[in-house]
Amino acid sequence: MLTPREYQQKIFETAVKKNTLVVLPTGLGKTLIALLLAKERLNKFPNSKIVFLAPTRPLVEQHFSYFTKNLEKEEDEKAKEKWNTHIFTGKIMPKKRKEIWKDANLIFSTPQCIENDLQNGLIDLSNVSLLIEDECHRCLKSYSYVYVAKEYLQQSKNARLLGLTASPNTDLALIKQICENLGIEAVEIRTRESEDVKQYLQKLTKNIYYVDLLPEMQAVATLLHSLYEKKIEELKNRKLLFSRTTKIMLLELQARLRVALSTGQNDFNVLRGISVCAQAIKIGHAVDLIQTQGIIQTITYLQDMIEQDRQGKSKAVKQIVGSREFQDSFIILTKLIQEGKEHPKFEKLVEVIDEQIINKKNARIIIFAQYRDTVTKIREILEKKNLSSAIFVGQAKKKGSGLNQKEQQEIIENFKKGKLNALISTSIGEEGLDIPEVDLVIFYEPIPSAIRKIQRTGRTARLNEGEVVFLITKGTRDETYYWAAHNKEKKMYSSLEKIKEGLDGKQKESKFKETKEVKQKGLSEF
Repeated sequence: MLTPREYQQKIFETAVKKNTLVVLPTGLGKTLIALLLAKERLNKFPNSKIVFLAPTRPLVEQHFSYFTKNLEKEEDEKAKEKWNTHIFTGKIMPKKRKEIWKDANLIFSTPQCIENDLQNGLIDLSNVSLLIEDECHRCLKSYSYVYVAKEYLQQSKNARLLGLTASPNTDLALIKQICENLGIEAVEIRTRESEDVKQYLQKLTKNIYYVDLLPEMQAVATLLHSLYEKKIEELKNRKLLFSRTTKIMLLELQARLRVALSTGQNDFNVLRGISVCAQAIKIGHAVDLIQTQGIIQTITYLQDMIEQDRQGKSKAVKQIVGSREFQDSFIILTKLIQEGKEHPKFEKLVEVIDEQIINKKNARIIIFAQYRDTVTKIREILEKKNLSSAIFVGQAKKKGSGLNQKEQQEIIENFKKGKLNALISTSIGEEGLDIPEVDLVIFYEPIPSAIRKIQRTGRTARLNEGEVVFLITKGTRDETYYWAAHNKEKKMYSSLEKIKEGLDGKQKESKFKETKEVKQKGLSEF
């Protein structure tokens, strides 16, 4: 028998009456609310269907498993029998999916599958009484969630929509767009500080550790930054840039110049601008690597550029590699590697992990890092400490190795069973996946996204006390990104409250109008 917590019951009661956006931290039972609502809709509309969408196949399988496990606990045998659950994936042939659709009343799928079947006329949504979209912050632009939700709200005879997320967005206009795309009528928000949630969570400690770059690393950063400034100055002299520059501004400029080139504006200023812009982006990335990542990561990146130059692939790279600043930087980095030096973050990382293991021998730790080279380096360091760990990354990109979904699942199972102390993960470990609660979350570098910060932090302090650690190199992008995410998170909750108030206000206004009309009608009849 499912027993919802007080806040889950309140959210469920709202979702029964209105299309609802549920914003709830990771691990606080969004899926239970979905299950309660699914049962309610099927009781109300016994011959209808329910569709549960999630962005990835592992997530789809996770939700399917949760539902089937809990539905099997139903004491009423007749209640058990009425559930006909199925998973839709691209591996099932469309013809077969069409047949399954006829008999199934609870379908778990990626949105792309449903979108394709709708467009090919294999299914329709008229008899779907509940559509659930998990990780619904993706319901923007051309993502399949948008198309499916729109079709559902148009086709369904008894539409009810539930959007689930830990963090929708930080931009008020985008949150409004998500709500509009989902036909949202109510917003239910809970944070770790919400009164009806607090009692179910454990103490969360946040620690920020600042490190200083080694003098030699600072020298490399200064050399590369001076080269970067030369490129920015040239772009300004060519009247292509006018103000303080960010990486996003450079990428936007690059895109505009390429469009200009494609439309026939192939004068020297455009051609040179494209080259200098590419150089600035590459050099800026090298500066970020030495400041926030490590020595081996930086020299690997410089070696890649040397190889590209050797192969004559890029004039932009040729100019970087030929510069005095690049060559001096390479010499310093080579010396640092010969001396066995590391970024100070690694030393602090080991110190933090050691302290955790002393306090709790079987501690579970997840370390998030932006780049695969950094993930690999952290694994090497943990192996030297005889700490059982695994790299947890997405599927293979252009170069290097990745993990397929089966390998990812095996790693998660080993982590659950205590065979591994630590997961070292890229962004793949942030969203939705059924990774067990951990004792310690480490950000090797801060990220500017509030959504991703919330997802990472949500991995700890649910059933047991937890700690979140941020490693920050002083005076670098790390500090900027930390505060950017912090401020965006505050802005997000403020925006959600505004939308919630707006929707509540509309509901009250609508009820007032109805009451007024009824009263006026009664008087005229009299």
